[in-house]
Amino acid sequence: MSETGTAVPGPRSGGPTIVADPAESAWAEYVAGARALDGVRRAAATAAGEQARSVAAAREELTAVRERLAPQQSRLRDLGVPAMSLVPTPPEVTEAARSMAGGPSAVLAALRAAGDWADAADDTLSARGLPRLARWPARPRNLLVYGPLALVVPLLQLLLYAVAGPGPVTVLALLVGLPLPAVAFMLGWLAVGRVFRPRPTDRVDRTPRFGALVCLVPAVLTAAGLLLAMLPG
Repeated sequence: MSETGTAVPGPRSGGPTIVADPAESAWAEYVAGARALDGVRRAAATAAGEQARSVAAAREELTAVRERLAPQQSRLRDLGVPAMSLVPTPPEVTEAARSMAGGPSAVLAALRAAGDWADAADDTLSARGLPRLARWPARPRNLLVYGPLALVVPLLQLLLYAVAGPGPVTVLALLVGLPLPAVAFMLGWLAVGRVFRPRPTDRVDRTPRFGALVCLVPAVLTAAGLLLAMLPG
């Protein structure tokens, strides 16, 4: 009870009273803020570094694509392609700009896709032999090479039999023709790789089993037919 008669509350029982130090509380808040600020700064620096690397890679990719497209454009003009067909249309420009709106990473992805399209164009322009047939399925395509080679020897044997008739000459021709299917197969195997290879670094499916069968069957059937024809009736 005070002198004026007002009741003053006393300290609570059950433990000592702890008073927080304002300086320590302010220091703790400062340390927490500094750590948060450092985290933001590190994240911003990482993002800026990644963006800078993406920009540098995009510039390199853009230079490479330009160097690829310039000779292709010149070659297409030499082949008679109109100049208007080599310029992108406004809808194509709008679509390309929309695809690159996501920043340097999106631009880099679009430029890499353009590089893939340039590779496909190089495959078409630099294809040796028969570029359209090179995209056929392997067996029908290779049959165009193995087939004619497989028919050369049987046709010669039939022509010789028609001229000389049954006799020692025809028998000798049959004996000489026994290893020739293997020769035809080897020639076809080499020709398929040269005619249907778009680029020197690419590999072509030569279908060796199919080619060997194609070269062997006509020779076996022709030899069997001539032997039956030469047998005494």
